[in-house]
Parts: sequence; structure tokens; C-alpha cells
Amino acid sequence: MPVIIVSGSVCTGKTTLAKALAEKLGFRYFDVNKIIIKYKLAEGYDRKYHSKIIDEKKLAKVLAHLIELNKNCFGMVIDSHFSHYLPKKYVDLCIITKCNLKVLNKRLKKRYPKLPQKVKINLETEIFDTCLVEATEAGYNVLAVDTTKKINIDKLSKEINKRLAK
Repeated sequence: MPVIIVSGSVCTGKTTLAKALAEKLGFRYFDVNKIIIKYKLAEGYDRKYHSKIIDEKKLAKVLAHLIELNKNCFGMVIDSHFSHYLPKKYVDLCIITKCNLKVLNKRLKKRYPKLPQKVKINLETEIFDTCLVEATEAGYNVLAVDTTKKINIDKLSKEINKRLAK
């Protein structure tokens, strides 16, 4: 059973892409934010960064357990900027969403209109390719996808199928 993780900076289009891929490929879709809530994985709240504090090791264990529980399904798409913390042995393909900085800035300002520091931090994450670097350093089979404009999901699914066949 193939497992695809979709990661990337906030507002780069992870969820839109992950849901479309899951539907196109006939895979189960998993939203890590919902998993964090369901399994009570948030250990606090960081007021400075306006985000939940997550223990990546606990999250990785829960995700590994879910993969084991769902090993009879056709495939899985796991959606979250935390998903690239999952051990490499569970992942067949890691898709990192990328977005043009001007477009990303608009998306972030729309999502966080009263949090300029949150916008700045997330732009810096994209500028420094943090998610891409971390996924590459973790040794994943990485595919970077530009989500600035609408994605041709048929073309992308063919590329994914080629990579999964290797």
C-alpha cells in the first residue's frame, strides 16, 4: 500500500492538493490536524507563534499506527506540515508544496489578518525551503510541486504513479 505525505509551508496548498490526489488516486485521506485533536497530541499553545505545540515523536508513532491499521486500503495521503516527521520507512513519496512568495503573502495575510508576525514567520519558512530541506535530509523520495496556480491533477497523478512504480 503506497503512502504519500503532503507537506509544505502554511498556505501553500497542501490540503487542496492532498484531497485532490486522494480522490484521483482512490487513496484514503488523512488530515493530521484532525488526528492531533482526536489523539490529544497538542501539549500546549505557543502564544508567540500562535500555534499548537506538538511532540513530533508522539505524532510519528500515531501516524505509524494508523498506517498499520490501514494497510489493507489501496493507499494513503497524509496531509500536514508535520507529516514529514514520519519515519522514512513508512513513506513511499513525500510531496512538498511550493508557492510564489507574492501569492503566498496574500494567502497568509488573508488567513492571519491580525498576525503580521505569523505571516512573516511562514514566509521565511518558504523562503528558506524549510520543509523541502527537512524532507530531503530525512531521505524521502521528494517531489516538489508548485501550487501557485491551479494544478493539472491528471498530469501530476501520472508523475506520482511513475515514481511509485520505481
